[in-house]
Formats: sequence, structure tokens, C-alpha cells
Amino acid sequence: MKKLDYVRLSPNTMWLLTAPFRAYFSPVFNGLSNIPDHGPFLFVGNHTIYGISDIPLIAAGLCREKGIYLRMLADKFHFLVPVWGDLVKALGGVKGTPKNCADLMEARENIMVFPGGGREVCKRRGERYKLIWKERAGFVRMAVQHGYRILPMASVGPENAWTILYDADDFLKSWMGKILARKGIVRGIMRNGEAIPPIARGIGPTIIPRPERFYFSFGKPIDTEHFKGAANDRAVLYGIRKEVGDSITDQIGRLLIEREQDMNKGFLRRTLTRL
Repeated sequence: MKKLDYVRLSPNTMWLLTAPFRAYFSPVFNGLSNIPDHGPFLFVGNHTIYGISDIPLIAAGLCREKGIYLRMLADKFHFLVPVWGDLVKALGGVKGTPKNCADLMEARENIMVFPGGGREVCKRRGERYKLIWKERAGFVRMAVQHGYRILPMASVGPENAWTILYDADDFLKSWMGKILARKGIVRGIMRNGEAIPPIARGIGPTIIPRPERFYFSFGKPIDTEHFKGAANDRAVLYGIRKEVGDSITDQIGRLLIEREQDMNKGFLRRTLTRL
């Protein structure tokens, strides 16, 4: 992968392209001062339901406010969705593979990754803003190998925009789910149920998300340079992973408090978010 294997949008073009998202979700950015002027960084955050509403806002916000062009490691399903896949590519998205990540790091690009991947996108009831990383520590290994600073970030708002009506657990218990499980489809294509997106409602009975305000936060960078040579040390990797996860969880908690205390949302937004 070459350093510039896509045509970078100008900050103004990116800002204009994401104008509808900004108008609808009225995002608030916290902690931008925690991002040093000189990178590169591996931005690591919590993935939200469906994984589509907050990413353009984060990319445009960092570009405009900090001059940072993100390269996003995204699940392959993003690139299968018409229009949306093109937008992800335009904003710097690539398929999230170890090789692509290594190539981007060798090119010293700023990268964004969500360790929860598709599983966090396919949230189930009771999992709002929960980190579901399992045993994954590949992002830490890559950061250590390439001497990248990890910058924890958090996103709150998207998972209040939808109410889950039917999730993967419901499907797996259904007659159809049981048939597909017997045929091996659940284990294969559906990744043991992790790739089954929920059915959710937004405004009223529709899928249109409620215009919840989005809140983003950026924590202090975590240096990995002094762990050089320890990319295969499980204790080191999981120690860093815990530090990153704790920072994200703490930021999510703070943003949830900010969301509850935010009284400046406007009458129309307050009304629509109650539907």
C-alpha cells in the first residue's frame, strides 16, 4: 500500500461532505488539546451500533481542528454497502487487515481502529457503550512493533439514537437461526452470530435515528516506544490494552454525565429524541 493510495479530500470538502451529519447530530468534541501537534497516532475507540453515524464526524472534526487525516481500519462489510462504502473510502477507510495496518504504519499515517470490530457494531440489548474486545490485542502488537503512540477516544450518543427491538440472541433462538446453525452458516458467514446486526427503531417506528447529540472525547496518548522488542510479550500487550480500555471506559462515563447534564439541545431535538 502506498502512502497516498487515495485522493485526500481538502478540509473544506470534508467539512462540506459531512455537513448533513453535523446538522443532524450536533457533535461536541472534548479533549482535542490532549492530541499533540506531532504524530502519528493510533486512535483507538469504542465502536457504536451499526458503526456508521459517528465515523464521518470524527474524521471531519480531526481534520478541521487538528489537521489530522485519518486512515480508518474498517470491517469489509462497510465496502459492500452502496454509497456508504464510497464515503468510507473517500474519508480514508481501508479494510482492517494486519497487512494494511502495517503498511499504513510504515507510511506513518494517523490510523483509527475499533478493536471490538463487527461485534460491537452488532450490539445486543443491554450492551450499550460496552467494550467487547474479547482477547484481541493485535492493535497493541502493531503499535509496539512500529513505535506508535495510542490515543484512546470515546463516542457517546449513537447508541441512544436507536432502540434495539430484535438482536442476534433472538435470531439464534428462532427456528430459522437453529436451521442455519445446523447447516454451519451461523458459524461461518455469520461468525457465530457476531455478524448479525440488530433490528432497531429510531424516530417512532422508523429506522431513522433519533437526532441525539453526539459527544466525542480524546484522552492522553499512551507511549509504546519504550516497549520496543516486546511485541510478543503477552503481559506487556495486555497491560497496554488494559490501560487503553480503562481510558476509553472512563471517557465514556464522563461523556454520559455530560450528555445527561446538557440542557442546550433545543426544543425540536429534545422532542424528537423522546419518540
